[in-house]
Amino acid sequence: MEARAKLRNYRVSARKARLLADQIRGKGVEDALNVLTLSNKRFSRPFEKLIRSAVSNAEGKNENQSAGIDVDNLVVRTVTVDEGPSMWRIRPRAQGRASWIQKRTSHITVVLAEQD
Repeated sequence: MEARAKLRNYRVSARKARLLADQIRGKGVEDALNVLTLSNKRFSRPFEKLIRSAVSNAEGKNENQSAGIDVDNLVVRTVTVDEGPSMWRIRPRAQGRASWIQKRTSHITVVLAEQD
């Protein structure tokens, strides 16, 4: 059995989020949370909350569906970081010109599964 959690339209570029995703992929939940709490990236706190949400979803599956998931034995199976919609803004430039700025967003999905 597996548990998943999604974070959609978060204001961080996918490239920056993938740096953290690569560090925790394949690790145990406790190890992944330790890596994220010690990281100094801006996105580490929401990522930590996302993993805690996936653990909570696994506990909810145990209560509602009697899934038999051992919460202490969970591993981060997959972490996918996809690009979300971009917001376009205008920045004033010299001599009356303007240039476009792209403010990127990301969709992050975490899947936890029991270790084999």
